[in-house]
Amino acid sequence: MTLTIPFDNTYARLPNVFYARQAPVPVRAPRLVAFNADLARILRVTPGDVTEMAEAFAGNALPEGAEPLAQLYSGHQFGHYNPQLGDGRAVLLGETVGTDGVRRDIQLKGSGPTPFSRQGDGRAWLGPVLREYVVSEAMHGLGIPTTRALAAVETGEIVLREGPMPGAVLTRVAQSHLRVGTFQIFAARGQLDGLRTLTDYALARHYPDARGPMGLLRSVRDAQARLIPQWMSVGFIHGVMNTDNCSIAGETIDYGPCAFMDAYHPNTVYSSIDRMGRYAYSNQPEIAVWNIAQLATALIQQMDDKDRAVEEATEIVHEMPDLMQQHWLDRFRAKIGLVTAEDDDLSLISDLLTRMAQNRADFTNTFRALGSDKARDQFLDPEAYDTWSDGWRARLEREKAPIDVTLSVNPAFIPRNHRVEQMIQAAVAGDYTPFNRLNAVLERPYDDQADAEDLKRPPADDEVVQATFCGT
Repeated sequence: MTLTIPFDNTYARLPNVFYARQAPVPVRAPRLVAFNADLARILRVTPGDVTEMAEAFAGNALPEGAEPLAQLYSGHQFGHYNPQLGDGRAVLLGETVGTDGVRRDIQLKGSGPTPFSRQGDGRAWLGPVLREYVVSEAMHGLGIPTTRALAAVETGEIVLREGPMPGAVLTRVAQSHLRVGTFQIFAARGQLDGLRTLTDYALARHYPDARGPMGLLRSVRDAQARLIPQWMSVGFIHGVMNTDNCSIAGETIDYGPCAFMDAYHPNTVYSSIDRMGRYAYSNQPEIAVWNIAQLATALIQQMDDKDRAVEEATEIVHEMPDLMQQHWLDRFRAKIGLVTAEDDDLSLISDLLTRMAQNRADFTNTFRALGSDKARDQFLDPEAYDTWSDGWRARLEREKAPIDVTLSVNPAFIPRNHRVEQMIQAAVAGDYTPFNRLNAVLERPYDDQADAEDLKRPPADDEVVQATFCGT
């Protein structure tokens, strides 16, 4: 059987100001280490033999219909504008329309230098590739909008980072790779024709019912306002919410120094490059608003009536905190078993979170076990849980249809940092058993899986991951 990808490329038909034509740079000895057959079926991808797929997903042999290119964008990195970024180690092969009718990009990440590499080698090492594979697929299993992983390939080459590392290439799938930063670069350069073309393209591809730049702004705002509370409801910390990592499609993208919290604390930071805590867990809603404000600033540049555009964009951005707060409340009400809304629910949820932070309660295990002794066992002082639980049970009794806490919104399994690190270390040594096991368990994060109880366990003191890294 021959590998077949039914490409139907639209971005490649845009003017070449949006990208640089760039073929992947071949690697020495590609070896396929993961292939996502379920995702392939959705994409209408027909797999080939292992050798053929290794060659294709490493970039050594382009599938028929591919039109490889590196996309241009800029962005704010930790609040500072970088006038040109772009795909420095990634190549977009093309797009497919899946069995679900959704158009998606297929991109090789770690495929070699491009005109946007800024003196980098354009490569990735195995650790970040496997981390993104596991975490992005885990997010999909959790029901959170995300890019996905189609394949991972070892390159047979060494990548130099803090030392020699085995090289790898990830095949990433996204509804598109358009970012806030894609709009920023054309606005900053005063290339208004390009900005208009990009706006029209984004509307047609992602939000066909919206109209004009402000319609796009409102749609992206709404998508991000839904996404961030979903992250927070599972204890996810993106780690690097720069505007070039903010997807127009409302998907989670760029799993660099990301992490899931073990013990809950609102100020938790893992990213080694986030020294001031800009992207801490509790700051993520505020940063999302900031990012949408940067999109608004860019989109306004193409409007004829700037004063009216500023007024409308300001209103759209200022509505975002309340939208996110409502989505957050909806998520956390569900996490504690509430189906109706009362004015004191925010205080009830906040009180639980405060007590969890004071008692170093595990975020995932506490919510999963609400209503049982296993929940109080998560607290250094179990009475802190007991006194909260009294008020919570009284609140449950006022439900129109009292229910038990549903397990369908509180996962049993997340990709815990120490397990991800252990998986990477094993894979570097040639053992992919932990990688395959993690993927299998995280496909069903809301199901109790008796043979995977060890993956629920928070890290021991000597297993705690203090910092995560972007891997570039």
